[in-house]
Amino acid sequence: MSDTSGSRPPPDAAGMLVVACPVDASLNRVPRAKLDRHPRCGRCLALLFEGKAVVLNAANFETHALKSDLPLVIDFWAEWCGPCRMMTPSFEAAARQLEPRVRLGKLDTEAEPALAERYGIRGIPSMVMLRKGREIARTSGAMPTSAIVAWVEQALPGA
Repeated sequence: MSDTSGSRPPPDAAGMLVVACPVDASLNRVPRAKLDRHPRCGRCLALLFEGKAVVLNAANFETHALKSDLPLVIDFWAEWCGPCRMMTPSFEAAARQLEPRVRLGKLDTEAEPALAERYGIRGIPSMVMLRKGREIARTSGAMPTSAIVAWVEQALPGA
């Protein structure tokens, strides 16, 4: 089921989660028990979990960060940053391991400086875990896949 109006579907006590589509950012209600069964977006029919990080920008950020029920791990990065580029394959590999429990997203601080400033990003790469817009955890510095996954797993109980 998809909400194509852009507003959040009503909460459901029967184990339904609101999940933002990685392609068109529409909100979809998905039974928690079916997250690992390759659910598709009700609007564009894209897979809701592609095993890769979502490119975040001003147009889709609020939907993923505030309206989705999934914790969001943001990699704040920039193209010119060597450690950021080195961490990209590790972050993508972590997305394959952590979805569908967590959404991973990449935010280019050069393209979206206002969002980087909003979260007080002073150095990159930096990762911030949000749940409904509330910061749960933060770390800085390039990491291998195993360290990213371990950091997320450690932070998840707080989400």
